[in-house]
Amino acid sequence: QVQLVESGGGLVQAGGSLRLSCAASGRTISMYAMGWFRQAPGKEREFVAAISWSGGTASYADSVKGRFTISRDNAKNTVYLQMNSLNSEDTAVYYCAQDRFGFTYQPTGAPDRYNYWGQGTQVTVSS
Repeated sequence: QVQLVESGGGLVQAGGSLRLSCAASGRTISMYAMGWFRQAPGKEREFVAAISWSGGTASYADSVKGRFTISRDNAKNTVYLQMNSLNSEDTAVYYCAQDRFGFTYQPTGAPDRYNYWGQGTQVTVSS
């Protein structure tokens, strides 16, 4: 089993930046695509970004494209989400998740594809 722990959330002004981290323990995540999702109050969980097992391919939700960057350091068993130009619509709890299948070259945004989830980290953007 793998445990995922997100960190780096907090309160930031509109236009600011945050870098989220997702540290994995229990076993390596290097063979698995990883994703970031978020859930705002009263809304369903939505896809944000995902990265292939090798880090060579990434996909993004249209709402964050050009502002967010997902990356990974397999040596540190950690995935990151760099968030720039934040606005109030980015306010949510952010979760990282691991793809249930290994060696995925084209990461997906479908939540049911992911079988391990972290507890989430709160991101609040003040306007």
